[in-house]
Amino acid sequence: MSHIHCHIIPYQVRDRRTEWKFGALCYNRVNMDIYSDYDPFAWMYNRHWGNSFLPTLMPILENLVLSKLPREGRILDLCCGTGQLARQLDILGYKVTGIDGSGEMLNYARQNAPAVKFLQADARSFRLPSKYHAVVSVFDSLNHIMTLKELKMVFSRVRDALRDDGIFMFDLNTEAGYLHEWDGDFTIAEDDHVCLVRNIYDSTKRIATFDATSFRLHDDNWCRTDVILSQKCHAPASVKSALKSAGFSDIEAYGFNWESGMRILDANARRAFFLCRKTE
Repeated sequence: MSHIHCHIIPYQVRDRRTEWKFGALCYNRVNMDIYSDYDPFAWMYNRHWGNSFLPTLMPILENLVLSKLPREGRILDLCCGTGQLARQLDILGYKVTGIDGSGEMLNYARQNAPAVKFLQADARSFRLPSKYHAVVSVFDSLNHIMTLKELKMVFSRVRDALRDDGIFMFDLNTEAGYLHEWDGDFTIAEDDHVCLVRNIYDSTKRIATFDATSFRLHDDNWCRTDVILSQKCHAPASVKSALKSAGFSDIEAYGFNWESGMRILDANARRAFFLCRKTE
């Protein structure tokens, strides 16, 4: 894990691989390519991304998962990030546990949802003694799993965490989503912080790159952090096959577009939702 430390030393240069300091600017370089290394981006994520998917997600989650669970059912929020979904599920009365690989993201999660139990663990290797009625992993979290072999590892861990006939629901970005929504730059600018994001998708390698440069005002000095995150575009057929081999049945897949909502999962769908049950 990487952590940001801003110590302003004018015109002194330190380790060029990780940190440059000049004038009143602190520069940090962090290269991250797996989901568990969100630490340096946690503040920015919590501020601008943590709640962004919830208004769209909650009706889908209610339809596909929550309507099938008992009152006060146990839900595992896998790759829970900064905890906004866990908070909503807790408000609805469910018994929620959140897991994430980033300790900094979990720090915000505990602030956002103090009644929820959060644990730091990797999605590919976690083990929990409790059995859950449902496991959910949303906002394309599992696209950060870069190989099909490791995705199967996640599915096996999820199956072990579920009760018999338990529900697993997750969403993934699709090829159409990357081609249409990961092509270009955007900027967030406020009085005390700026974030410049460059999205790139390599259709040959089926790898997307989120490249963000952030500046935050800290004790009258600006601290710069660069973050590179990668995602893998997994083919829906391969995902279904991996779920089946991990011991899931009743596998369903739905498409989604921001403009039209839920739809058939075809070549034009920009996000895919997968729903399945643990095979007894």
